Amino acid sequence: MDTKIIPIQLEKPAKSAAWFQTPAGEPRGFIQPHALDELWFHTGTACNLACPFCLEGSKPGDTRLQLLRFADAQPFIDEALTLGVKQFSFTGGEPFVAKDMVRILDYALQHRPCMVLTNATGPLIERLKQLKPLLQHQNKLHFRVSLDHFDATKHDIGRGVGMFAMALQGLRALHDLGFSVSVANQMLADSTPAETCAGFVEVFKKAGLPEDLRRVEFPDFHPPGLAVATPHISANCMVTYQTEDTRRAYMCAFSKMIVKDKDKMRVYACTLVDDDPDYALAETLTESMKEPVSMKHHRCYSCFRYGASCSEM
Repeated sequence: MDTKIIPIQLEKPAKSAAWFQTPAGEPRGFIQPHALDELWFHTGTACNLACPFCLEGSKPGDTRLQLLRFADAQPFIDEALTLGVKQFSFTGGEPFVAKDMVRILDYALQHRPCMVLTNATGPLIERLKQLKPLLQHQNKLHFRVSLDHFDATKHDIGRGVGMFAMALQGLRALHDLGFSVSVANQMLADSTPAETCAGFVEVFKKAGLPEDLRRVEFPDFHPPGLAVATPHISANCMVTYQTEDTRRAYMCAFSKMIVKDKDKMRVYACTLVDDDPDYALAETLTESMKEPVSMKHHRCYSCFRYGASCSEM
């Protein structure tokens, strides 16, 4: 007797009601993905620092999200190449806490340019000699370094005494080796945009860095899991206050993020929503591209209001 093998169709986890509707019962705003230009990897929430404002809640030994290994990343790099990816980007935690980080970069750079978000302190400085050979790749490696303030004392309040000087040491070392670098900071409430710009220019000049070094500013995204009160984004909001072009510019429209959680690899909608399981879209990139992304997370409002984006593409 012939035996037929019937494939098992795995059910996707059910989304919460808030995924589809605002508290007022209006249809929720959504973003329709149109490309996979950038693939992000979350390297894990372990970090050498314990900043109280960290949007990932990272700290030494943290395991909310697990450390990324080469075997975890390689299949998604390969799949992304079939989908036309243009860049691989990495965030944490501190990526250089992950022991496979340089090996992952070496493999990814064989195919596409890469970007790494880093605090540029101990874990990176200790691996500068390992990073130097990556300059031999045709594809470029870019580093974005977090500097919370142009005032060393104010930076060190959150990151620890001496961390401003160490971050500048790491930033300057990367620049001197020949890597492309930029800086990220939160929008500063204690200075005007002009004062902030002038303050960072002075820091860069004293550190021997280009005065026009690219700097990316972000609103306060708040630590993970907080119930932050923001206006809710309805479907009507997305057509009244947004255009087709602005909707296509949202990160979730052209990128995804790979996360390791409880020994399972998942594709999340973007870099800012890994604290909400509704945003785990699929287990493959191909499947994730079919899923419209709800604008229900409070960080979605930062994208809606400010045009916030972790991408530098």
